[in-house]
Amino acid sequence: MADAPKLLQINNLSKYFGALGALTGVTFDLAPGEVLGVVGQRGSGKSTLFQLLSGVYTLTSGEVLVDGKRAGLRGAAQAQRLGIETVHQNPQLADNFTVLHNMFMGRELCVSNSLKLWPREREMAAVAHDFFVEFELSPDLIFERPVNLSNEQRQIVALGRALCRPSRVLLLDDALAALSFERQQKLINRIKLLSSQNVAVILSSDDLKHIFAVTDRILVLYQGRQVTLRTTAETTPREIVELIVGSNRQEQVTPVIWAFENYHAAQQQAEELRRTQMTLRQSLEAQDSLNRQLIERLRDQVEALDRLNLALQDANRRLMTEREAERKALARDLHDQVIQDLLSYNYQLEDAEGEASDEAQREELSGIRNGIRLVVSSLRQLCSDLRPPTIDSHGLSAAIRSLTHQWTKLSGVKVTLDIDPDLGRLPETIELSVFRIIQEGLSNVRKHSQASLVNLSLMRMPNASLVVQLSDNGKGIVRPLNLAKLSEQKHFGLVGISERVTLLGGTMQVESPEVGGLALRIEIPSPYPSLAGD
Repeated sequence: MADAPKLLQINNLSKYFGALGALTGVTFDLAPGEVLGVVGQRGSGKSTLFQLLSGVYTLTSGEVLVDGKRAGLRGAAQAQRLGIETVHQNPQLADNFTVLHNMFMGRELCVSNSLKLWPREREMAAVAHDFFVEFELSPDLIFERPVNLSNEQRQIVALGRALCRPSRVLLLDDALAALSFERQQKLINRIKLLSSQNVAVILSSDDLKHIFAVTDRILVLYQGRQVTLRTTAETTPREIVELIVGSNRQEQVTPVIWAFENYHAAQQQAEELRRTQMTLRQSLEAQDSLNRQLIERLRDQVEALDRLNLALQDANRRLMTEREAERKALARDLHDQVIQDLLSYNYQLEDAEGEASDEAQREELSGIRNGIRLVVSSLRQLCSDLRPPTIDSHGLSAAIRSLTHQWTKLSGVKVTLDIDPDLGRLPETIELSVFRIIQEGLSNVRKHSQASLVNLSLMRMPNASLVVQLSDNGKGIVRPLNLAKLSEQKHFGLVGISERVTLLGGTMQVESPEVGGLALRIEIPSPYPSLAGD
């Protein structure tokens, strides 16, 4: 897009309400067919930017150029004459007109004769009909009045109003939020189609998966100021979140990333539930009211169980995160206080040993020093178990190599290790969880398998998921595998691994081959699924 002619140029755009600066110093350009994402927290100035570009607000300073010519944008009508169409976050519709007339108000398809223009009602109805079918709404709604529509249907009417006539720039101010998951995907596909037709799009959304799925560049706003303008392919969701919240601190960034991912997953689940409900309703039309009540109650119970399950998973995730934080703090305290104090005492004893004149006293001091060294060594191993320092400094790959080296020295069991050289860094929660999974898996081998060889591999798949495979040549396990029975027998290793995998949204396969041993295959999905297929 860098060499393409500039359709829209924004230079140092600012908007003040009295002394309050709602937006200051925003500068970017837009080429035909380019899709620009605008992100930021509430109050960052996103909606103000859209109101300025659509002509609703008059800019305080700066300039807007269309095709290299300065555009005043002193009203929505002028913006539309320049080819700028807008779908606002809360669309305003004329409730005393039909949906069809709302869609074509001020932009009617007309035929002219020598005296006047006549609206082509049938042609406009056909366009509206096709648009509603595309978004899976009843075409009969075009004759309804907006006051009788749901919020989602009103948003689709506003989208139809912007899309029913050709435009050069389409502004979508958080227009995806009111739509169901399925219709969000349809709008994303429509944006991609418009881009291929050289229509430029500026898109605001709180869902980073939408932003990364369709945009070429991302504009980040923070407290009314432009923070950065990034090429989408050259940045990551985590970097964008750090810019959105104005911090790279883990405790601020990680909850926001979780919120984005959980919101997207919840939308998808809600859409699947909606489709299931539609199927059930259709099948119940021929049944009596008692059966309908029964199904509704069952549905409510399933929804309640789903909500409870999601709440429990969220609680478990928070518990795991807090537990890791406690382990890290304890490891730091042990290292910075206890170990350092013991080393200081050891140096004092060494000085005392050198000054002692009695041989028996020197031997006793030397024995005490050796004991302190053993305690320090044990404490260092405990610190490493509590929080592997390698994972913070060098990442998962280095931490696994260190873990397997220490484990081989302790157990005497050989480990063949195969780690994807392009594995790279992952979010901290995933790296720690995968490390704990492998740590628990190796512990199981040492306690139960009587193996002499372990094979361990970590690979990144083409779909960006992470696959962990751990196998040994030991005695295996009784088949079929029953995790509930293992839990009753206090055999918690595989149970704990299974829980961590589930909380990561992954899958686990356990096999006990005929030739002996146990094989684990664990697949952890990409933390940013929408990027996996790009």
